[in-house]
Amino acid sequence: MGDMGKYIVIGAAVLIVAVILIAIIKTRNGFVVLQNRVKNQLAQIDVQLKRRYDLIPNLLETAKGYANFERSTLEAVVRARQGAMAAADFDQAAAANGKLQAALRRLFAVSEAYPELKANANFMQLQSELSDTENKIALSRQFYNDTVLKYNNAIQMFPASFIAGFCGFHPMSFWNAEEEAQERITIQAEDMKFS
Repeated sequence: MGDMGKYIVIGAAVLIVAVILIAIIKTRNGFVVLQNRVKNQLAQIDVQLKRRYDLIPNLLETAKGYANFERSTLEAVVRARQGAMAAADFDQAAAANGKLQAALRRLFAVSEAYPELKANANFMQLQSELSDTENKIALSRQFYNDTVLKYNNAIQMFPASFIAGFCGFHPMSFWNAEEEAQERITIQAEDMKFS
């Protein structure tokens, strides 16, 4: 093999290494894009959660104006809101927001027993805004989970999983509804106060 053959072998080796490096870089950049999409979707959920947190005090103030309204229900919403706002990480936030969602459902269910509260325009407006926000949260969670699925699939599939492991990409958690939030609300007779 002459000098020309050596150059061909070296050129082929350099080309193969370059193609492999380009594939690794492209794969890693794809992971970064997906990871950023997941972070963006989580930020979209946070925007809606903040809106929910901001609406709750006004709703509670309106409900508090009705003397017979069940105090324990209001306190449960306050505690759940405080827990959700104080959550330190993703798992705590998901769990706390599930509890808050359940407490709000209970508040709305109990409010059905108070016709004068249901007739209050401010309460109805806040309830409508909160319901709209809950729908936006649910939609944002769905988009988040779809994006997490794409990301997790990308980093766990062969051979990209080697690159993901080497570059420090790890699977992300789905946002699952808490069991407490999934339960149907039942109202006991003693929860109902009639004037």
